[in-house]
Amino acid sequence: MAFTFEDLRQACQSEWDAYIKHDFVQQLGNGTLAEDAFRHYLKQDYLFLIQFGRAYALAAYKSPTLDDLRQAKAGLEAIIGLELGLHIEYCRQWGISEAELQALPEARATLAYTRYVLDTGNRGDLLDLHVALVPCLIGYAQIGKWLAQRSETVRGDSNPYEHWMRMYEGEAFQQAAAMELEWLNRELAEVSPRRFEQLVRIFRDATRLEIDFWDMGLNQRM
Repeated sequence: MAFTFEDLRQACQSEWDAYIKHDFVQQLGNGTLAEDAFRHYLKQDYLFLIQFGRAYALAAYKSPTLDDLRQAKAGLEAIIGLELGLHIEYCRQWGISEAELQALPEARATLAYTRYVLDTGNRGDLLDLHVALVPCLIGYAQIGKWLAQRSETVRGDSNPYEHWMRMYEGEAFQQAAAMELEWLNRELAEVSPRRFEQLVRIFRDATRLEIDFWDMGLNQRM
């Protein structure tokens, strides 16, 4: 039996739905999310991206093949060389300076998820690390699609979060998620049922931690 990402998702369907359709996401799509909640999320997402970059550096170290190494290098360059710069500029538009971002403490939800990813990667292999990361990359791509297709979503200038939605439904991010999905499906196709169950536990835990990250933003918790 060849496993795929869809098997992972279906094994954790309730957690996945709670993540993709979280109140934070729905309020963002409706344009009703409190701006202070969004600013809090943006600040912590900056800190998350730094740790995400570290995770791709770990992926490079864990890469057994040249193709895996190239993929890890591309991911690291995309985050550190491109996405962090865009994120800093976007935060500036929301009245958050780079100096403020650099002085931020990490919220407990940020610490919990990012360190879980790094610990999983350190303890396991490259596939373990990717499975811990995919709720973020593939999840945000699916959130972007879900918001775009949802009838209640408010689009255009009347929604202050239009730029955020366009970023994750956009071609560049969707293509990056598709490349990750292709790699993941290729690797999952080779695993045994017992190994798959181990990966399900990692995926479920990471998805639950993503839910906590939304909760953190919505409730502005540290």
